[in-house]
Amino acid sequence: MTETYDGPFSLLQMFWGSIAARPLRSFLSVTAIAIQVILVLMIVGLTSGVISEWGKRVEGVGADILVQPPNSSIFFSFTSAVMQESLGDQIRSLSQVDEVAPTFIQTEPKNLVMIYGIDYKRFNALSKGFLFRDGRPFEGPDELIADDIMAQTRHLKVGSHVTLLNHEFTVCGIVAHGKGARYFIPLRTAQQIAGAERRVSMFYVRSKGDTEAARAQIVALLPENSIRSLSEYVSLMTSSNLPQLRPFTRTMVSLGIVVSFLVVLLNMHTMVMERTREIGILKALGFSRFDVVRMLLGETLILTLFGTGLGIAITFLTQAILKQTNPGLTILISPGWIFSAVALALLGAATGAAYPALRAASYDPVVALAYE
Repeated sequence: MTETYDGPFSLLQMFWGSIAARPLRSFLSVTAIAIQVILVLMIVGLTSGVISEWGKRVEGVGADILVQPPNSSIFFSFTSAVMQESLGDQIRSLSQVDEVAPTFIQTEPKNLVMIYGIDYKRFNALSKGFLFRDGRPFEGPDELIADDIMAQTRHLKVGSHVTLLNHEFTVCGIVAHGKGARYFIPLRTAQQIAGAERRVSMFYVRSKGDTEAARAQIVALLPENSIRSLSEYVSLMTSSNLPQLRPFTRTMVSLGIVVSFLVVLLNMHTMVMERTREIGILKALGFSRFDVVRMLLGETLILTLFGTGLGIAITFLTQAILKQTNPGLTILISPGWIFSAVALALLGAATGAAYPALRAASYDPVVALAYE
């Protein structure tokens, strides 16, 4: 009789039969596991995507070196405008420096969109310049340039009126994205709004070809300031290099594992209680303790695989929807984190199923058969 149940096909039939006999409980388990996978992939994907996209936008400005105040954050929105604008002329006078663009950085508090106050000619000279989709550069103090992603998201066109920083602007141009900020306004206007006359947040610097030589000259000129090459800055723009994000990521991942663990534990515990008599019959027919544990863990494995598959599918569907509805929001889902999410789901589910499975394996067949 034992051999009848030892074949993989027979065991699979038993697994599937048990799951199909309890569709609601199985659905809840699959949903809980899917939520764990979605939680892990979305949280990590959002943080990694936003950081990676921001790094590319800074790289697209065309500078080689970033000059910031002492102890400034790599997130420009947290950088204060404390640098004298006149420092730009001193930097530009260095023999290895080709162009310097003073930049005033502000963040719109309502939607956390970054705004650059720029000297248009100097900022535009850092690279091949803005690629205009429509319109022209700003000429007046109350005009702004928006990138195409922001224009698509907010349905802006040349001539549209936008209120930023409690100040009304008129859109004069729409440019291709990838130049640091989403909005660009005149430097003097940004300074007046913030009450920071002749001060800037940072300088974008382009060297004449030898980045390290230019950086060394700037360090000698401004030894107390934070001076990074663009390659160094971009290398920092990963979630693994940002210790402030690690506790948040770990907390959300741990929360997902706990949710999966508790739901599977409750499901398996209730299922074992309901199947006490069935387990007694199987043990009377020759099932060993190992066979019982293998059967219950096998059922958990099937539920976990369904849950992870559903979670991955929903994550990619959500990514596609957000890409259409909010193009400025980048979600980066890497194969490594997909594997990690699946592994974490298996770990949480297996841990939750372990105790009920071991308890079921310890049942005495006689007592289990008498269970009502």
